[in-house]
Amino acid sequence: MKNKLFQFEQIHIEVARNASDDFNLFHDKHKWLQINHNPFKGPIVLGFQLNTFIEYQMRLYRETHHENQIIYENGLRFSNYQITFINPLKPTMPFYFEIKKTLIKTIPQLTLSNRIAIKSEKKTLLLGFKKETQTPLFLADTQFKQLPNLNVIPDKTFIPGTEYFLKRKFLNNGNAKNFLSGSLAEQADYFDELAHTANYSEVFPCSLVSGALLEKAQLENHDFKRNPMVYTSHELSIDRSHLNRLKNDDKLYILVKQHPESNANTLNQTDIQVRTYDCYGLLHNHDVLFRVKMNLVPLEEILKSFRI
Repeated sequence: MKNKLFQFEQIHIEVARNASDDFNLFHDKHKWLQINHNPFKGPIVLGFQLNTFIEYQMRLYRETHHENQIIYENGLRFSNYQITFINPLKPTMPFYFEIKKTLIKTIPQLTLSNRIAIKSEKKTLLLGFKKETQTPLFLADTQFKQLPNLNVIPDKTFIPGTEYFLKRKFLNNGNAKNFLSGSLAEQADYFDELAHTANYSEVFPCSLVSGALLEKAQLENHDFKRNPMVYTSHELSIDRSHLNRLKNDDKLYILVKQHPESNANTLNQTDIQVRTYDCYGLLHNHDVLFRVKMNLVPLEEILKSFRI
């Protein structure tokens, strides 16, 4: 399906980054100039902003094709996104969103799957899959039953006896609505004060991971201007049963585990080492709202490899 042109403006980027506390210089309308050898010649759209755009378009697609009944009847409680970022999307750049016809698979588990893509007239910007499943597709084996009481652990510190950095956030309806609007999604489809409905989008809580990674890097004295990092991929699994219970001021405990860089984990068809983060959003009683695997690489290495 490709029948409509979309376009982000700089104000959409401003709204989304403020709603998610993402202070990455790549999105700042002034500070992008301070990034060493920045090839993008201006601010770029946030990765999770694009993910939320995809979420909303897939929501419309599922409703149009009457697929929500299949999801409900078969207990497909996990929403999964597998996204590869290929080229940046900049404000005022027209783009298309493509959705391939839904495939229903039964092995190894019942899955509704759609290939997706975001393209401009000249470039492919993003490729991926959206899948509905009974169990999470990413980081499924990680359990948190043995964690200590996260309320007593200081914010922006490592949880004792673990490899996890902790960032504590409070969910806010206003930020959730703004992030939807900044992502070209209709906030009224999620929030209606007169009808007393407030349904958080799947991706918004995940978007708070970016700010957590930035704060972790800041504490480690990372130089965002001289050594900028860019996303190459996102893998998200969101538990909709927990999502449906979210409300304003709920605590969200974001856990971040950084994997050591190695020659065994490189960007496709290059020798660029990828920095991988496993990120989790935990609620009360350590219920796992989301599981997110993120890959980043230094911009400098991309410039060297691809001669941008």
